[in-house]
Amino acid sequence: MIIAVDGPAASGKGTIAAALARHFSLPHLDTGLLYRAVGREVRAYVDLPDFEERAVAAARALDADAVEPEFLLGADMGTLASRVAVFPGVRAALFEAQRSFATRPQGAVLDGRDIGTVIAPDADAKLFIVAESGVRAERRALQIESRGIVVDRDAMRADIVSRDERDATAPHGGFRRAEDAHLLDTTSLDIEAAIKAAIAIVEAAIAR
Repeated sequence: MIIAVDGPAASGKGTIAAALARHFSLPHLDTGLLYRAVGREVRAYVDLPDFEERAVAAARALDADAVEPEFLLGADMGTLASRVAVFPGVRAALFEAQRSFATRPQGAVLDGRDIGTVIAPDADAKLFIVAESGVRAERRALQIESRGIVVDRDAMRADIVSRDERDATAPHGGFRRAEDAHLLDTTSLDIEAAIKAAIAIVEAAIAR
């Protein structure tokens, strides 16, 4: 069984995907970490003419099993991720790793921006998680602050809005709700309610 969980930054898709993986005893991949890892590798070259070339090389050399999430937190890493994600060469380099994970014999849960549209269009269950931008910014701020990092909330809100705009206009076009994806708005839901709703959606998909 393949479960695809997509949505914008800080919508809750990662937390929901991890909970689904635990509930259904499936491996989980946060694909956004791959793009963050590539962005981190080339963060010193963002203003250079060969930034895209360096990003593609970093994506090809990335060892997905060696990605360390604790070094990839924060708005700056998210911004870098969205910047390198627009490069076709980066997306192509990371596609195979994501597809390989998705097609494991036991199944998998993947979350990201284009799982249901590009990586696993054949997924057994697809969810598209959304929430209002202000709510998402506050959630991300609290998440980062829980690790002892000071957060500029105005900058966080601006970053969320900026990333939404980049995702919506990205030339690869993968970030959109798949026609057969179930929309889950978590704006007014706490995490327990959101997870419960997501599990119900997947179980209904399985039943069908």
